[in-house]
Amino acid sequence: MADRQPRKGWYKLDNAGTLYSSIASSRVSTVFRMTLGLTEEVDPEALQKALDNVMVRFPYFNVTLRRGFFWYYYDHSENRPLVEKESHYPCKTIRQRKGVFPFRILYYGRYIHLEMSHSICDGYGGLAFLKPLVLEYFKVKDGIVCKELGDIIDINSPVDPEEYEDAFKKYYEKRVPPPEKGEKAYHFPFGLLDKGQYLLLTGIVPVKEMLVQSRAHKCTLTQFITALYFESIQEYILGLEKKKRARSGHTKANIAINVPVDLRAFFPSKTLRNFFISLNPAIDMQLGVYSLEEIIDQIKGYMGLYINQKNINRYVSRNVRNEELMVLRMIPLWVKRVIMPIVYKRYGERSYTSSVSNLGSIWMPEEVRDRITGFEIFPPPSAGNKLKIVMASYGDKLYISFGKTTGEKDIERIFFRKLRRLGIPVRIEGNQINYYEVEKEDA
Repeated sequence: MADRQPRKGWYKLDNAGTLYSSIASSRVSTVFRMTLGLTEEVDPEALQKALDNVMVRFPYFNVTLRRGFFWYYYDHSENRPLVEKESHYPCKTIRQRKGVFPFRILYYGRYIHLEMSHSICDGYGGLAFLKPLVLEYFKVKDGIVCKELGDIIDINSPVDPEEYEDAFKKYYEKRVPPPEKGEKAYHFPFGLLDKGQYLLLTGIVPVKEMLVQSRAHKCTLTQFITALYFESIQEYILGLEKKKRARSGHTKANIAINVPVDLRAFFPSKTLRNFFISLNPAIDMQLGVYSLEEIIDQIKGYMGLYINQKNINRYVSRNVRNEELMVLRMIPLWVKRVIMPIVYKRYGERSYTSSVSNLGSIWMPEEVRDRITGFEIFPPPSAGNKLKIVMASYGDKLYISFGKTTGEKDIERIFFRKLRRLGIPVRIEGNQINYYEVEKEDA
C-alpha cells in the first residue's frame, strides 16, 4: 500500500458547511442519503472491514464536528466509525458532539446506506466516498479486484490535498458583485410530520425512454424532469383554485424550483467538500397557465442566462463575502445558532418552492456491475420545503427520488401520472406509507 500521508488535524468548514452546521436540528437534519441495492444480503462484518480500510484513504472524513467560540470546525478523530443496522427513520440528525462522525454507514437486508451531513460535503463528495467503499466491500467479501476504476478513487493512492480544499475560497473574486435577491416563492400548504420522521418515495423509470422524451422536447433530461415537476405543482395549485371556485384564470403563485449546479464543471477543482451553487428558475402564475413547452422554454432561457462563468462568479462571491463579514465573524457561536436558522428560512428557503437535483449517470466497474441493483439518492429533510427531488441513473434505469417531511402525496401522484400518460412505465418504491394508489392510478 502506498504511503498516503493522511492529514491529521483540524479543518475549517467551507461556507456551505458553516451554514448547514449552524441550522441543523431534529427537523432540519441537513443529512442526505445514498442507498445502494445489492443482489444479496449485506454481510455486516465484510462491510465493517471495508469501512476500516477505506477510512485511511479519506482522513478529511475521519473527523468530528467541534465547537469553537465563533464557528464550528472539524477535528481529527481517533475513534473508529462502526456500521449499524438500520433501525430509525432515514436522514436522522447527526448529533454534533465529540466522537460522532459526520456520516453513518447503515445496512438492512440487501441495502447499504450512506447518510452524510451536508456540512462535510455535497453529493459529489458523498459518491466519491461511497463507491470505493462498495468496491472494497466486494474485495473483502468475495475477493473481487476491479481492473478499471474509471473516476473512482483508488484507496491505495496518495491523498491529494486538493481533495479537501475550500474551493469557494480558492476561486473567490472580491470585486464581483452578488446576484440579485430572489422573490418569495409559493410553498406547499401541507402539514408537517412529527420531528425526526421522513418519508422516501422513488419512481424507477427507463433511462432510454426518458431521453427520447427530453430530446423530443429539445432539452436536457434535468430540464425535462424539472419542467414536468413545475407542471405538476401548477396543476395542483389550479386544483386548489378550482375547489375555491376562483373566477379568475390567474393566481398569485410564483413557483420556483431550486436547481443545484456542480461548480466542478466550471472550475478545475478536485475538492470532495461542498462546491455548488443553487439557481431558481421560476414561473409566475399571475401571467396565466403555462403549457409544458412554455415551461421548458422558460427553464432553458433562465439556465442559458445564468449558467455561465461570469454569473457563477457572482454566487461564489456572495457566499464567501457573507462568511467573511467582520460583523458576522465576531458574533459568538451560540448567538449564530439562534439567528442562522431564521436568516436561512427568510432569505434561503423562502425563495423556492422545492428542488430538483441530478447527480447524473453513476458508473461502476464491470466486475461488480451485475451485483448492484441500483442507486437511490435522497435530499436532506426541510421544514420550509417539505418536498424535494434527487435523481440519478444506474445502468438502464433512472431513479427519481422524493424526500418528504409531509404525509401528503398529491404532488408526486400528479407527477408520476404525467410520466405514465407519456407512455413511460414507472415502478414505485417507498417507506412507511402505502403508495399503492399512486402506483396503480392510471395504469
